[in-house]
This record gives sequence, structure tokens and C-alpha cells, in this order.
Amino acid sequence: MTKQEIQDEIAALKSDYIRIQSDLEKLDAAGGNVENAEKQLAKMEDELKVLKKQLAEANA
Repeated sequence: MTKQEIQDEIAALKSDYIRIQSDLEKLDAAGGNVENAEKQLAKMEDELKVLKKQLAEANA
């Protein structure tokens, strides 16, 4: 994966993360089940860590 591809993937994940976080807040306020959204956010955080590590290695 090129440096630009990694940066694009990070940007896309961040955008999705923000959207899901907003959805989670709405679910929580409505008393809905937030477990799936929380799991999805945790998975995305892990993916971001991996991508940021790859980006750091690409910059080295």
C-alpha cells in the first residue's frame, strides 16, 4: 500500500468512525442497544492503529 493509499484509508475510517459515533449517541439517547456500535468503533480503532503504524513506517 502506498503512503497516499494509507492516508486515504485513514481519512475514510475517521469519517466512518465519526458517523458511527454519532449514531451510537442517538441510540444511547433513545435507549437502544449500543453494543454493536461500540464493537464496531473498537474494531475501527484497531484498524487505525495499524494504518498509522504503516504510515509511520512509510515515512521512515
